[in-house]
Amino acid sequence: MNDEHLPGFYHDAEAASRNGQRSTLLLSRIRLLGAVAAAVGGAFKWQIGGGVDFWAWVALVGFLVALFAEFLLWVMHPELRWNAGRAVAERVKSLAWRYAVAGDPFPLSDQKAKKDLEASISAAAAEHRKTLLLTSDNAAGEQVMTELRHKPFAERRTVYRENRVRKQLDWYHDKAASNDTKANIARVLLFAGEFVAILFAILRINGAWDVDLSGVMAAAVAGGAAWIGLRQYENLKVAYSAAAGELAEIHRRLLDTDESEWPTMVAEAEAVISNEHAAWLASRPSTA
Repeated sequence: MNDEHLPGFYHDAEAASRNGQRSTLLLSRIRLLGAVAAAVGGAFKWQIGGGVDFWAWVALVGFLVALFAEFLLWVMHPELRWNAGRAVAERVKSLAWRYAVAGDPFPLSDQKAKKDLEASISAAAAEHRKTLLLTSDNAAGEQVMTELRHKPFAERRTVYRENRVRKQLDWYHDKAASNDTKANIARVLLFAGEFVAILFAILRINGAWDVDLSGVMAAAVAGGAAWIGLRQYENLKVAYSAAAGELAEIHRRLLDTDESEWPTMVAEAEAVISNEHAAWLASRPSTA
């Protein structure tokens, strides 16, 4: 079992989240670059022909681009789709895996587990129906889930341990390393930008430079700081590292888990993933 076998609502929510993230990051990047371009235009003067100030037009275009991107972010609210989509996708994915391997709250003894699963998925989707279009089904995938649910315990344990816990653990590990690298690069670039801004300011004070490039660098540094705040590299590194460590321990323990402990162990593993997601969601107040 893998992601292609998850319920249709998962795929709808995942696609909406991915598109929302792409739009949010693109428009935010355009807004920041427009602001920097406006600062560059304000720092220089160059009159063409009949007195048209070229750099004044650069500043105007920069401000207009930044304003347009800000307007689209305000009207479209792509961050809501990003956050809501991930909320639904992660919840549906967790519920589907719990059901497929007979973990809590869908143990094998539950005769109405399928109806309980459907009710839980509907409840998760209902919270975000105003933001997300969730209409798809996945009959073939649901068949795979049901077949796995009725497999012998040892097979269910192996599939869950390797296809759910191991893959999620590897994902957290890779994301933690990636965000650590990006956080270090971003901080180095910010320090470099601040140093250059100080250098330009000193040159201007000493009369060696009459162009206010320190203001341009200040705008660039502010934009970089805003970008880091949006991407949350350091916070994600810490959260993913913690989740990876916990899942590594659970991955080891699952090998020795017997059938009587199984539903609880699955719930424990899913709780680690849910807690990481809840922390991510809480850091994004736009979902409120």
